[in-house]
Amino acid sequence: MSAPTTEGVIPPYQEHLGPRSQYLRDIILGVNDGLVSMFLLVVGVVGGGVSSSVVLLAGLSGAFAGAVSMAAGEYMATKSQEEAIDGELELEREHFKYYKDRELDEVREYLANIGVDPAAAEAVVESAAADEDVLMELMKAFEFGVVDEGRRNPIVAMVMSGLLFLAGSLPSVMPFAFMSDPDEALVVAAIGAAIGLFVVGVVKTQMTRTNPLRSGLENVAIAGIGAIVSYFIGLGYDSFVS
Repeated sequence: MSAPTTEGVIPPYQEHLGPRSQYLRDIILGVNDGLVSMFLLVVGVVGGGVSSSVVLLAGLSGAFAGAVSMAAGEYMATKSQEEAIDGELELEREHFKYYKDRELDEVREYLANIGVDPAAAEAVVESAAADEDVLMELMKAFEFGVVDEGRRNPIVAMVMSGLLFLAGSLPSVMPFAFMSDPDEALVVAAIGAAIGLFVVGVVKTQMTRTNPLRSGLENVAIAGIGAIVSYFIGLGYDSFVS
């Protein structure tokens, strides 16, 4: 039976993120990077006093380059991480073969550190000594912090990062494809990017369980500061080359 809270009201049960969390980073990072980097790019180019067609070309080129860079970087990072984990687990199996007693002592130490009763800990150690699969799962969790359900596929991470970067680029780039006045297109791009950034900030709180409004506004504010700096860089360039 669940104990009541100090306020006397039991809050509704909430599920943990579980397997959903492993690619949430890619979703947030991919979309947010596309929104921020491409908006700052078009702001700087517009500040340079060029036409909508030039801004569109710069935006499309930047969106493609950014998507490829994000995808390649995420693939290499994820693949390297997973290969490193596999290598560590293979070494751990070698330890089981030649240094099993030392590994069992490590299990005792980990259990003692989290306050498990010595008798209960010894029962766990005996179970691990009898079954190397059990020992491996314990060492995965204690020594490497690895949960099989949380491991990432490099291909999935690559595709998600690249495509989501492109999706995040659209609000900032597409207005210049349909509007000939770059200043008017920039206003539309700013509104679209701000809405996108706010939504990403709110969605992020599904993982962080923080205040959605504050997170959304914070995300917009950070990009806004960057946009101001980018615009003045463009103005400075236009003044310098004119």
